[in-house]
Amino acid sequence: MNHPLVPLLGRILLAAIFILSGFGKITAYAGTQGYMEHMGLPGSMLPLVILLELGGGILLVLGYFTRWTALALALFSIATALIFHSGGDQTQQIMFLKNLAMAGGFLMLMAHGAGPWSLDAKRQKD
Repeated sequence: MNHPLVPLLGRILLAAIFILSGFGKITAYAGTQGYMEHMGLPGSMLPLVILLELGGGILLVLGYFTRWTALALALFSIATALIFHSGGDQTQQIMFLKNLAMAGGFLMLMAHGAGPWSLDAKRQKD
């Protein structure tokens, strides 16, 4: 199916988890910071994580700087899979594979771009 709505829907679906997660980290800031520190990361990185999740998610929905945003979120998804979801239980294995699948979607988005209903497409016309 080569309808211009398909890439837009794909971008929205990929972005949704990051936008919701970014807002969730704001509302549970101290708990998230503590969890990051428990996993060996500096809690001071949390604002950057929130910026990447919220900002990256919004950029994806808009289809703006899509290829670079997709690359950043692919790398982020792989890193978080390795850091937070490499445990041995079945739930962590599912979360690990979910992150890898998202990274695959982002790499496809990086390779093919945002599609015709995007700010990237509008920028290229101007």
